Amino acid sequence: MSPKGVLFDFGGVLCFHPSEERFAPIAAIFGLTARELIPLFWARRVEYDAGRLEAREYWSGVAQAAGRRFEEIAVPELVRLEVELWSSFDERVLGWAAHLRSRGFKTGILSNLPGALGEKLRATPGFLDPFDHVTFSYEIGSAKPEPAIYRDAIGGLGLEPGEILFLDDRLENVEGARSAGMLAELFSTWEEFLEETLVRYDLPMPVPEAAA
Repeated sequence: MSPKGVLFDFGGVLCFHPSEERFAPIAAIFGLTARELIPLFWARRVEYDAGRLEAREYWSGVAQAAGRRFEEIAVPELVRLEVELWSSFDERVLGWAAHLRSRGFKTGILSNLPGALGEKLRATPGFLDPFDHVTFSYEIGSAKPEPAIYRDAIGGLGLEPGEILFLDDRLENVEGARSAGMLAELFSTWEEFLEETLVRYDLPMPVPEAAA
């Protein structure tokens, strides 16, 4: 079946995942390598992204887990560097979202992310233009794969769950969407999506760049 709406995750779908090297400036603040930092960075993300931890609490927890002294004065710089991690948008996916909307499909973002990043995205000119509704975890106090965040996104699009296709790069979030009644697929790369998922759901092809 062809869905009437498409929901996009942010990190890993609308935005490229940062390479290991891009974590290095954050890691250096704690005296760690990027490889040492990354598992600590992700360990308490659901609580942080859901707004149940403030930035100070989150970064203090990273320092504690690393066995490093925490300097509260570093928090603004840590927040700034974290936002920069997610600054490489995939314009192909954003362009396709805009194309879908122009063809009458409902479009939305459903993403786990902390407040500073969400505020940056909301302030970025044009970024939210292709979307009818945005569900950011920190704004509703719930993060994927918790059921409440899916309910917010479904209600925001004004469609039945089974009329919505959700794209996410994490299997647990895809499974959470399916449990909420949505169609959902694991997103790996844009090229793989074009070859497999788009055709399966009978969705419009992207507009060729030369014709855009």
